[in-house]
Parts: sequence; structure tokens; C-alpha cells
Amino acid sequence: MRICIDGTPLLVRSAGVKTYLYHWLRSLQASSGHHQLTIFPMIGRLPALNHRQSIKPLFPTAFQFAILGVLNRGWRWLPAGRSCDVFHASNFARSLPRNAKVTTATLHDLTTWTMPEMHTRGNIAADQAFAERIVRKADRLIAVSESTRQDTIEVLRIPGHKIEVIHHGVPDTYFDASPQEAEIAARKHKLERPYILFCATIEPRKNLDVLLDAYALLARSLKETFDLVVAGMAGWASEATVERLKRSGSGVRYLGYVAENDMPGLTRGATVFVYPSLYEGFGLPLAQAMAAGVPTITSAVSSMPEIAGDGALLIDPRSVEELRAAMTQLLLSPSMRENLVVKARRQAERYRWEDCASKSWAFFERALGSYSQGSKG
Repeated sequence: MRICIDGTPLLVRSAGVKTYLYHWLRSLQASSGHHQLTIFPMIGRLPALNHRQSIKPLFPTAFQFAILGVLNRGWRWLPAGRSCDVFHASNFARSLPRNAKVTTATLHDLTTWTMPEMHTRGNIAADQAFAERIVRKADRLIAVSESTRQDTIEVLRIPGHKIEVIHHGVPDTYFDASPQEAEIAARKHKLERPYILFCATIEPRKNLDVLLDAYALLARSLKETFDLVVAGMAGWASEATVERLKRSGSGVRYLGYVAENDMPGLTRGATVFVYPSLYEGFGLPLAQAMAAGVPTITSAVSSMPEIAGDGALLIDPRSVEELRAAMTQLLLSPSMRENLVVKARRQAERYRWEDCASKSWAFFERALGSYSQGSKG
């Protein structure tokens, strides 16, 4: 079976989708067996992951985006005669190649439909174009959670039988993160006190302001014991929140972007991880914290209850008081934290990249099998 996967999100500054695609491709490459896997457009070997820039130098990145631009204008074939059995499109694609027997795509979330106020007009338009030109025309689809699958059925009216749920994986570095790595990360970032950790791109949907409000309302003794550490790039409409972080004073530490290699140790060292997002298609930082054995608080909305299972405390993300109470409860109870860690690690075992790759290969085989049996679409 010949699979070609569109890897263009690796050529931009990004976070969740880029992280997913990078690790997914690496896990597929490691388990390809007798299958042939290529990455479009001519990406080849995957270097280390860097969220802030392309995985390729400037000129190759520009050249490869030029190729994608030409194909998106209607050249519905893969260059250099690269016919394939299955072509898997990214969210940058606007046209599907004619020389693929089966076309597929991954659905991460439908937040531009469910929460359009949390996005720029450009993001909304791009997602709508991807839905109309790729998602509706693809033969089979992967949803990263059952929550995303249900949203796709309800919002886009895509038949459920075309959509299969395959959860993200979590890198082994989170499962294997040690206290020693946590100490190294703490020294590197000059974290001298125990800390509550938040990690995500800073944008309205991540709901950081509610966390800042809840932290401010903690008892003085807790704030004197535990810092609130925020790690993440500044994203869309983040100016006011970033400015608030900078002037929050004692107790709140804003680290900005933290390199991928530092994140397992930084996560492992947290006393509590808090992820009060308003909507997630999967919620990778949540799964990573659980894999690292960190007691976690997250939102009781969208995919987060599905991903957390019984491994996290669930709260109403719009309730400052509910979040404050949950943090207080965990910070004051070592036994509750220990119990939650056991459940979190058990739940996180579902999110191994090798399992994701195995399910993905089976998905591609079924999609191609349906084509061969004459039941395409």
C-alpha cells in the first residue's frame, strides 16, 4: 500500500496540529513495514520539532509552499508522477489529486463553527474552505476524538460511517519523565517554589484569564507556597492577557515559549496541571500532563471529559469559583493528588503513538479495501 501524507503544516509556526502531524508521521514511518510512505511536498527526513519556525530552511519552505499553491489552484495531481493508493490531506490543502485511489483527512476540531468569536476571519474562512473542498469530498476521515466526530456529524452533516476515531498519541518522553528531569527544568527556568502549571498557546479559547482570576483568589498561604507558571507562545488576541501576565507580580511566572525538549521535565515537576480550555478537539497538553503523572484539573466540555476519563478533576471553565475550589482541594490534599495520578497514568496509556500508528494503518487499509470492493464513498 502506497500512502502519501500532506506534511505542509510542518512548514509553518504552529502548535497542536503541527505537533500531532510530526509525531504521527514519525510513528507511521517507524511502523510502515511493507507499506510505502511519502510526505508531500518533498519533505523527506524529519528533523527535530520546532514550533516557532518551519522544519526546513527558508528557501525550501518557500519552494514547497509554491508547489502547494499551484496544486491548490486546480492541478489535481501529485508532482513527479507520484501516484499513490491513499492521499491524506492537511488543512492547508484545497484540492485533491486525481491520481490517488482514495483520499482521506484528519479532523481536529470544529471550533471555528462552534465558537467563531474565538477566531480570526481568516481562520474561519480557511476552515470553511477546507471543509467544502476536502472534508466533504474525502472518502474517509479520521477524527481525533469522539467529540470531534459528533461535532462533524452534527455541524457538517458528514455521514458517521465515513468517520473513524483515532486518538492522538503522547511522546514517550512524557511517560518517562523523571524527577531528575523536573529538577533540571526547574533550575533552567529559575523555578524555586512548587508550581501550578498551565501550558498552551495564549489565545481566548484557552481561557487563561479565568485561571489568573482563580489563582488570585487562592488563600494567601497557598499563593505563598505555590507559583502559577504559564508556558506558551502568544497567539491571536493575546495582547491583553500577555500584558496581564507581565504585571501580575509575585506568584505568577510567564515563561513564554518553552522548547519541546524541556516540556516533559517542566510538566513532570508541576504539583498540579490546570487546563481550563473552552473547547478542544483532543487536548494534547492535558494528555501529556496525565502521562507525566501530574494531578490535573480540566474543563467538563467538548473532548476533555472523554480524554481525561477519571484521571482529572472536571470543572466548569467559565466558573472562577469552581476552578479556585478545585485547585484548593488538590493543593491541600497530597492523598487526593496521589490517587488522581494513578488514574491519570492508567488513562494516558490509551494515548501511545504506536497504538495510534497501528490504528491508522488499519484505517488506510480499510479505506483502500472499500475502494477495491467498489464501495468507494
